[in-house]
Amino acid sequence: MNKFLERLNAGEILVADGATGTNLQKMGIQPGTPPEDLVMDDPDTILKLETAFVEAGSDIILTCTFGGTRLRMKESKYADRAPEVNRRAVELARKAASNRDNVLVAGSMGPTGALIKPFGPLMPDEVRATYAEQAAALAEGGVDLLLIETMFAFDETDAAFEGARSVTDLPIVVSFSYDRGVRTMMGVKPKDVVKIYSEKGAALVGANCGTTLENMEKIVTEYAATAPGIPLWAKPNAGLPRMDVETETAVYDLTPEEMGAYAKKYIALGARVVGGCCGSTPEHVAGIVKAVKNQ
Repeated sequence: MNKFLERLNAGEILVADGATGTNLQKMGIQPGTPPEDLVMDDPDTILKLETAFVEAGSDIILTCTFGGTRLRMKESKYADRAPEVNRRAVELARKAASNRDNVLVAGSMGPTGALIKPFGPLMPDEVRATYAEQAAALAEGGVDLLLIETMFAFDETDAAFEGARSVTDLPIVVSFSYDRGVRTMMGVKPKDVVKIYSEKGAALVGANCGTTLENMEKIVTEYAATAPGIPLWAKPNAGLPRMDVETETAVYDLTPEEMGAYAKKYIALGARVVGGCCGSTPEHVAGIVKAVKNQ
């Protein structure tokens, strides 16, 4: 059996990693630089961050491929090498994972950055094809699962899910981003997400990014009430950021202890994987691990 499903079926609570983008910014990435470019140009920085999450206790680390579809990479100098970038990202994550036993690697698949007709310029078939290409490369690279994350609309998520399923039978996690409290920017509700994607065969349904830890609790509650027993994924931001006027950077003030306390609440509601999104450092991950595993 797939290692990820095996551990879920055994009843294990798994801790995912924290943020990629905000941590890379603190490590000196230049504004406007796609993290995926670093996979090729500065792999040591990616490896350093992923290794820090492994050392903090993450059971699952994500590949640096959130923007790794050919459509999202169209402005990148590696746009024509999207599959290669994805495979290389898996290689780096696997290397980081080897620093501790039994660390799993999830292939991150984020939004394409444009809307599907009639709301935008993209055709459903081209979106499905770009996700199929990415999923095939991630599977070939050797990920344990695929994570379709930070989604906000059904049409793109369907295209991603169908594209991925057309090329691999790896477990798929579907995670929406509710940046309007308990709604996405397109008005999508948690109860509809969990109903649709559990029926489609997602291994887990969840939420990432979004707004506050309190709103994430409401989202997980709605998921659990709609589909009792469905394993859930919860990876919130470290709260809402404030702008530091002097440095012109976003600052996240939530402590590792606060992240850990809320992770326990999500688990009590039915979450099987917990972690952090924007603003979440390796220290936040360590706080979550301490709260949910080292009790």
